[in-house]
Amino acid sequence: MTEAVPSRATLAHRLDDLPFTRRHLRLLTGSGLGWALDAMDVGLISFILAALAQQWDLTKAESGWIASVGFIGMALGASLGGLLADRFGRRQIFAITLLVYGLATGASALAGGVAILLVLRFFVGLGLGAELPVASTYVSEFAPARIRGRLIVILEAFWAVGWTAAALIGYFVIPASDDGWRWAFALGAVPAAYALLVRWGLPESPRWLASRGRFAEADRIVGTFETDAGVIANPAPATGSTRVIAATAAARLGTLWSAEFRVRTLCIWLVWFCVNFAYYGAFIWIPSILVDAGYDLVRSFGFTLIITLAQLPGYAVAAWLIELWGRRITLSVFLAGSAVSAVLFGTAGEPAAIIASGMALSFFNLGAWGALYAVTPEIYPTSLRGTGSGWAAGVGRIASIVAPLLVPVLLGLGGAPLLFVVFAAFFVVAAGAAWGLVDRRGQALDDR
Repeated sequence: MTEAVPSRATLAHRLDDLPFTRRHLRLLTGSGLGWALDAMDVGLISFILAALAQQWDLTKAESGWIASVGFIGMALGASLGGLLADRFGRRQIFAITLLVYGLATGASALAGGVAILLVLRFFVGLGLGAELPVASTYVSEFAPARIRGRLIVILEAFWAVGWTAAALIGYFVIPASDDGWRWAFALGAVPAAYALLVRWGLPESPRWLASRGRFAEADRIVGTFETDAGVIANPAPATGSTRVIAATAAARLGTLWSAEFRVRTLCIWLVWFCVNFAYYGAFIWIPSILVDAGYDLVRSFGFTLIITLAQLPGYAVAAWLIELWGRRITLSVFLAGSAVSAVLFGTAGEPAAIIASGMALSFFNLGAWGALYAVTPEIYPTSLRGTGSGWAAGVGRIASIVAPLLVPVLLGLGGAPLLFVVFAAFFVVAAGAAWGLVDRRGQALDDR
C-alpha cells in the first residue's frame, strides 16, 4: 500500500523526504566499488614500493617520486574532474575516470623500469583524482537530508575495504615471488571492468539535471526512487527556477572566492591540504619505515595489515557521530585524535606499542576522512558543487605530492619521532580550520 506524502514544491524536497531505498543502496555500493578500487591502488603502492626498493635497488628519492607522481595526476584530475562534472554531469565523468584508472593500472603490471612506471602512475592518479570528489558530490545529491552525512561517511568507508584488500595482497601476493608486485597491479585492474559496467547503469543526478533546466529527466529519475519507496509524488510537474549561481567554468572558479564563499573555501582547502600531507606522508611510508626499523618485509606487511583493520571501526563511529554531533565537531575531534596518535606512533618502539598506536592513528585518521568527504560537497551550491569539491581535493593532492618526497628528508633529520610530530602539527592545524566551515547537518542542500 502506498503512502501519501505532502506536496513538494521542488525536486530537491522530494529527494530529501525519501526514505532510504534499494535504489539508494545500489547507488551507494556502485559508487563505493570505485572508491574501494581507488583505495586498493593507493594502498598497493605502499607495499609495492617496499618490494621494488629491494628488487630494483631504488634510492629513497626514486621511491619518493614513484609515490608522489600519482598524486601529481590526482591533483590535476581532481581540479579538472570537478569542473567537468559541473559541465557535463556527474555520471559520465564518474565512469570515464574509472576507465582511465583501470587501463593505466593494468599497464603498470608490465612496467620494466622506473621511467615507464612513473608515466603510468601519473595516469592512474589522473583517474583517481577526478573520481573521489565527483563520487562524494554524486551521492550527496541523492541522499535524504537527514542521513546525508552518514551515507557519505559510509561511502568513504569503502576506502577501508579497498585498503584492507591492498594489505592482504601486500601480505600474501607481493612477497610470494619476484613478480608479486606485477600480480598486485593486475589484481587492481581486473575489478575496474566490473565497476565500470555498474557505473553506466547508475542514473544522472536529478539536482544537476534540474540545474541545467532538464526537469523532465530529473522528474523521471526522482519518480523511480519514489516508486521504489512506495511514495506518491505530487502530480504537478517538477518545475521551478533554473537560476544557478555560476554558469561557466570561469564563473564557478571566481565564485569560490566571492564574499559568500571565500572563508569556507580557504578553510576547506587548508583542511584538505593538512590531512593529505599527514595521511599520505604516514601511510605510504609505514611499511618502508618498519623495514628500515629492522622488521623483515613479511612482518612489516603483517603489522600494516593489522593497523589497516582499525579503519573500519573509525568510519563506523564517525558515521554515527556525524549526524549526532554535526560535521565540524566530529571532524575536529577525529583530527585531534589523529594528532595524539601520530606522536605516539612516532615514539613507539616495541611491536605492541607500534600496533596499538598505529591502529589508533588508523581509527582517528580515517574517521576524519569520512567527515571531511561528508562536509565538502555540502558547503557549496549545486552549480559549483563539483568544482568546489574538486578544487579542494586538488589542493589537498598538492600536499600528497610533497609529503612522500619530504619523508626521507625528515627521517634523515630526526627519524620517525620528528616525522610524526610534523604530521601531528598538520592534524592540529586542520582541526582548527574545520571550525571555519558551514555545518549543514539535517539541512537541505543549496540548489542554486
